[in-house]
Amino acid sequence: MDINLISLVLLTLLSGCIAGILAGLLGVGGGIVIVPLLYYVLNYLNYDQSIIMHVAVGSSLLIIVPTSIRSAIQHKHRGSFDQNVFTKWTIPLLLGAIVGAVLAGYATFEVLTGIFASIAALVSIEMFLNRQAKRSKAVPSKTLFQIAPIFIGLVSVMMGIGGGSLSVPVMNYSGIEMRKAVGTSAAFGTLIAIPGSIGFIIGGLGQPLLPPFSFGYVNLIAFGLIVPATLLTVPIGVNFAHRVSHNKLRKLFALFLGITAIKMFTDVI
Repeated sequence: MDINLISLVLLTLLSGCIAGILAGLLGVGGGIVIVPLLYYVLNYLNYDQSIIMHVAVGSSLLIIVPTSIRSAIQHKHRGSFDQNVFTKWTIPLLLGAIVGAVLAGYATFEVLTGIFASIAALVSIEMFLNRQAKRSKAVPSKTLFQIAPIFIGLVSVMMGIGGGSLSVPVMNYSGIEMRKAVGTSAAFGTLIAIPGSIGFIIGGLGQPLLPPFSFGYVNLIAFGLIVPATLLTVPIGVNFAHRVSHNKLRKLFALFLGITAIKMFTDVI
């Protein structure tokens, strides 16, 4: 077997384990963890810079599909799901995701990397400061509430994330209780990830520089290894979370995201 393929398999499996542990430790998941890890793996294995971010984002989106479905079902059973918001946001989220998928197909490495690095830097700052979104007592603008999901769907697809980092603060600020905001955002991940992954598959067809076992910009090795690895290692992270300082862990992850953002910015420059 090709040594590069073996390295890709082992490093991807390790990335899945790390992603699962971090998800259990901090309650974070999806692309905000997976994309940087895959980015580092593909960069380390010297794949062409023009495709590494596309593969990291596209693979992350497909990985999000089964994990977000599982999470959404669990949240719905526990009553932490807002059907009204889900119904109102479904069409604009899908519209934004489709537009994002089309734009991502034409986007350069610099554009995709710059978008992810910018949002990652903002999330890093928020996590480091440990500020919580405040529920607004005022009635939110109806226009803003309708436009927000279009933006969330578009940006999330181009970042390879399920949108929770963007949709939860918006919903919470709009007066939706935090548990329901989190549960509803899990279902949004499916609406974002399905058209997004399809777009990245189509956009990467015929690309000669892809890693082995890639279907367009979606790598099937990453999908096949990271999904089970995260499911198996999440409980490990949950156990650790009860033994160590949650605040220190958040700051460590914020530092990881901050360093990742700086690394991506320097790669773009």
